[in-house]
Amino acid sequence: MEDAIAAAEDAGLELRDVEALRPNYSRTLRHWVANLEVNAEGARALVGERTYRIWQLYMAGSAVAFETGHIAVDQILLADPDRPWEHGRKRLLAVDD
Repeated sequence: MEDAIAAAEDAGLELRDVEALRPNYSRTLRHWVANLEVNAEGARALVGERTYRIWQLYMAGSAVAFETGHIAVDQILLADPDRPWEHGRKRLLAVDD
């Protein structure tokens, strides 16, 4: 990630926010696997047993890899430094009195 941020900054962009999405991806994949299994008959009819199993195993394995930290995904928000800060987590910061 450091290389991507450095390249973006070299291109004149400013880092506005970084968010680790790893826990969200794990939960999402677990929901997808559950939905696939609930709809197994229709999925198998559509793509066949082999493709169904590949996707089932891929998503279940990916969920475990995200849960254990073996893979991760981060969202990086970059912007033109001359644009005002209008989005992101600024709304979550405490207001100084």
